[in-house]
Amino acid sequence: MTLRTRFAPSPTGLLHVGNAYSALRCQQWAARHHGELLLRIEDIDTSRCRPEYSEAIIADLSWLGLTWQGPVRRQSEHMQDYTEALGQLRDMGVIYPCFCTRSDIRREIERMASAPHAGEQGHYPGTCRHLAEERQRERMWQESYAWRLDAGKAMAIAGPVLSWQDGHGRHHPVHVGSDVVIGRKDIGFSYHLAAVVDDALQGITHVIRGQDLAESTGIHRLLQALLGLPTPVYIHHELLLDTGGKRLAKRNRATTLRGLRQAGISASALRNYLLSASPLWPFDDAMDAASALALGRTG
Repeated sequence: MTLRTRFAPSPTGLLHVGNAYSALRCQQWAARHHGELLLRIEDIDTSRCRPEYSEAIIADLSWLGLTWQGPVRRQSEHMQDYTEALGQLRDMGVIYPCFCTRSDIRREIERMASAPHAGEQGHYPGTCRHLAEERQRERMWQESYAWRLDAGKAMAIAGPVLSWQDGHGRHHPVHVGSDVVIGRKDIGFSYHLAAVVDDALQGITHVIRGQDLAESTGIHRLLQALLGLPTPVYIHHELLLDTGGKRLAKRNRATTLRGLRQAGISASALRNYLLSASPLWPFDDAMDAASALALGRTG
């Protein structure tokens, strides 16, 4: 069996050094295990993703020295795959239409002080879960809606011993306690559904990603069980942090690969630093990194 992993960025901005760290960890794993590395562009969110960022991602990764097998898979070109998976879940009766706005959900959680996840942002209290089918159909004609996974029903179908396996062979029990969105009003499909379908279609055997995505693993394993899809091994690596202990992110204006290139930092020096040092990025900007590390000026 061919071992295979993937790096799957979203083109909502330029790649930053945290993304580079994760990409290099994927490539490092593939090299050590004589496996393949695929590149996927997760661009189903048309409200935030931009074609120019997709092209910039490919250019920056090529500069960094990342190599991948086969063509780049762009999710926006495979919407039918996700439509079919959503249809399967609908036929199984494990998803339901939700007509709530984000403000509706927030107010409902605040009102339900005794709810299991009361006060926790992002957990849905089940407002639309028990609407009668006739009422659902009536509102679907008149209102926009999202498809939510009925977590309780889905877990009952999947069985009580459902688990996912990490890179050390340990099995982790799956418990999904909130009805997550599977189909979204604005883009049609959620990250969870698209990623699971893509991993199966691309023959991914190992998913290597940051610890910040570990919470999604139970949801993905549950969807795999429902859809009859193979289950990869999941390896969650540590995150590249700033000196304040926060993970690097686009919203925090983390140093971009484009900025580092323009500062004259060589790709080989950046690779060596990210893979040999502790996961810490102590630099304020690209020029600070170039000056402090005295990195090469070619590449």
